[in-house]
Amino acid sequence: MAKDLLLEIGLEEVPARFVRGAIDQLKEKTEKWLNDSRLGYEVVKAYATPRRFAVLVKGLAEKQADVSEEVKGPARKIAKDANGDWTKAALGFARSQGVEPEALFFKELAGVEYVYANKSSIGVETAGLLPEALPALITSLTFPKNMRWGAYELRYVRPIRWLVALFGSEVVPFEITGVTTGNISRGHRFLGTDAKIDEPAQYVEKLREQSVIADIEERRKAILDGINQLAEARGWTIAVKDDLLEEVLFLVETPTVLAGSFDPSFLNIPQEVLITSMREHQRYFPVLDQAGKLQPYFVTVRNGDSASIEVVARGNEKVLRARLSDAKFFYEEDQKVQIPDFLAKLENIVYHEELGTVAEKVRRIASVANKLARRLGADAAAQADVNRTAELCKFDLVTQMVYEFPELQGIMGEDYALKAGENAAVAKAINEHYSPRNAGDTPPASLVGAIVGIADKIDTIVGCFSIGIVPTGSQDPYALRRQAAGIVSTMLAHDLDLTLTELFRLALEAQAEARPLKREAFDILKDLNEFFSLRVKNVLTEQHIRYDVVDAVLSAGCEDVRRTILRAGALQAETEEARREAFRPTVEAFNRVSNLAAKAGESRQVDVRLFENEAEGSLYEAWQRAHGDFVLALVEARLGDGLQALAALTGPISAFFEAVMVMAEDEAIRNNRLSLLALIADDVRSFADFSKWVG
Repeated sequence: MAKDLLLEIGLEEVPARFVRGAIDQLKEKTEKWLNDSRLGYEVVKAYATPRRFAVLVKGLAEKQADVSEEVKGPARKIAKDANGDWTKAALGFARSQGVEPEALFFKELAGVEYVYANKSSIGVETAGLLPEALPALITSLTFPKNMRWGAYELRYVRPIRWLVALFGSEVVPFEITGVTTGNISRGHRFLGTDAKIDEPAQYVEKLREQSVIADIEERRKAILDGINQLAEARGWTIAVKDDLLEEVLFLVETPTVLAGSFDPSFLNIPQEVLITSMREHQRYFPVLDQAGKLQPYFVTVRNGDSASIEVVARGNEKVLRARLSDAKFFYEEDQKVQIPDFLAKLENIVYHEELGTVAEKVRRIASVANKLARRLGADAAAQADVNRTAELCKFDLVTQMVYEFPELQGIMGEDYALKAGENAAVAKAINEHYSPRNAGDTPPASLVGAIVGIADKIDTIVGCFSIGIVPTGSQDPYALRRQAAGIVSTMLAHDLDLTLTELFRLALEAQAEARPLKREAFDILKDLNEFFSLRVKNVLTEQHIRYDVVDAVLSAGCEDVRRTILRAGALQAETEEARREAFRPTVEAFNRVSNLAAKAGESRQVDVRLFENEAEGSLYEAWQRAHGDFVLALVEARLGDGLQALAALTGPISAFFEAVMVMAEDEAIRNNRLSLLALIADDVRSFADFSKWVG
């Protein structure tokens, strides 16, 4: 027999950005508990609105599954003493499995006899497990921010106001922060009333009767359908960003789409300003024409029905008019200030108490960016643009517009720079240097923006590391992981021939010129290498590189990010099913060489006069050819060809081991052979640690 289970947590309105993570947690934790508890079920469905998290478990078994299994214990020689009696080890094993010693028996495994016990466990009634398990599920949820209320010790995202827990038609009894479970849910705050739920299967329809669409995807579809119908009726293009749609989805329980307008005179302000104001402050969707130009209309979603919708639209228009008036005022006031005056203000803005002002950061960025431009061989015009961009890259931080709308940093810098007469490349790079701004963003399109962006991000990372701010666990208040990922993606996008150590040292020099380093440079560089290795690992994982290939390649280092990615791609190609078996002898040869080469000393001198076997000379000549081809392939970033050059040594290596005893009694001959293997191993290890390849 099976019944449905319903658990609903009713809360004060939860911040929209927290809802998705919370309901995903609740669903995953519920499934895990059911599986761990040996409780059969059909499916777990999750529901969420701003005021509730809920899971509905369909077809939940009324009793745990019984378990009967054979458990292996110690070997016979440990389980029985010389007299044939049970030892303490065997008695302890029996006790741990809950059986009498007489119930133990022996079975042979791989030629060895072991003692076994039949362990049986009778399943417990589900109804007896739920009163303890469900409150544990609820209180185990984690949130970005928590609060306490009343005199309760529980820290939670928002106060719990009601709890529904039904197994079949029976209420599962428990209490959290003074709230006792029942079968009464609550409808829409203004359009609904309490909803009595007699059976879990009634949940969605009972809430619908009280103006709550509990199903997340149904609510999303209702919003999109409303937007699309409005766009078709008006001939509009409505810009729907996924992140804004996700937020609106968890702001409403009954969505109704409506439109409003604003004074066309506001269109004299850059449309990025207007769109940001609408999206970030009002959660409105902007309306565009076919060319992507903003129109004087907006679309929003009401948490309610269509009653008096015209009044609601006018209210939204009034609020937006005030917002846009503020934006217009800030924009016009900023036009009255010259860029040098903005730059002067940066001298008084503290970036970090141990790292100086924003103006000092700008000077460090300029120092690193100019050196990078020269190192990367940028032409004179690009170097001049890099220098000017670095000088101006942060001036818009002290504008009124960016103070009011931080999301516009860079965007306003580009606009104001163009109005001040700066060339287009510099203005564009001022905006681009912040990219990528988030995980889904793209790196700077221009080389100038890329160089200044890398200089800015590496200054932030190295500066923080130099004063002991190193991300640990989930803590990363300065978003250093995102900045490092931005550096890696930018280097790859522009195919920059630059090592990470070069970049680290440029940033460290700029920091040291400004003030004495708080930590030893060696320790900072060590932490930086480990930190960036994880970022490169993430890039490889996102490219669906096999875990063993990632480990093998990163064991050889990731100094050169571009070539590290190419090395991984070349090795990944050899793991494809059609090529895997053919590559296996190569891996075995490489690993055998590397294992023996570990016994070699520092010397890499090979004396051909000490060769006693033709196979030695053949391997040495083959390595000389392969080494030349390998080094050239590395220089030209042809990593697939480089791997094939090394793979050509497979046959000569096998012949060498068949014909030669490496660890000869004669020390000179032994060391000469080890030196030869060490030369090969050095090349192999510079590509990957093939012992980590699982084939």
